[in-house]
Amino acid sequence: MASESSFDVVSRVDRQELDNALNQTRREIENRFDFKHSKTSIDFDGKKITLVSDDELKMKNVVDVLQGKAVRRGIDIKAFEFGEVEPAAGSTVRQTVTLRSGIPKEHSKALIERIKSLKLKVNAQYQDEQLRVSGKNKDDLQKVISSLRSMEFELPLQFVNYR
Repeated sequence: MASESSFDVVSRVDRQELDNALNQTRREIENRFDFKHSKTSIDFDGKKITLVSDDELKMKNVVDVLQGKAVRRGIDIKAFEFGEVEPAAGSTVRQTVTLRSGIPKEHSKALIERIKSLKLKVNAQYQDEQLRVSGKNKDDLQKVISSLRSMEFELPLQFVNYR
């Protein structure tokens, strides 16, 4: 039994759940009294979400609704990178929300250091915006997962391909 076990550490957003959260947010905004006759809209182009509303107060309410719906759908708020609220055409304001996807090389170094600090017999390597952690002992891999889950990190982490 000399086979190696492994898992991948990734940071991604489930597109279907995000689409569901955006649709629920649109529906709630259509039905809310404080958004009647407003120019509020939510657009998604695959990489970023563009929010448009009448003023900054309504924009804050749209963001709150979006965050609430995203959390209920299982999307971590850390996956959203909120831009500045800026003036837009027709006396409205716009805010761009960028989706964080993948683990950048500079962020992966902190994760690898954390794994090495555990002093377990595992190997961590960065490949294609994800981390591959491998080792012979499955208990060591479980300890790495629990350690990374307890770590405060600026990106949402998921653990996939556990073999």
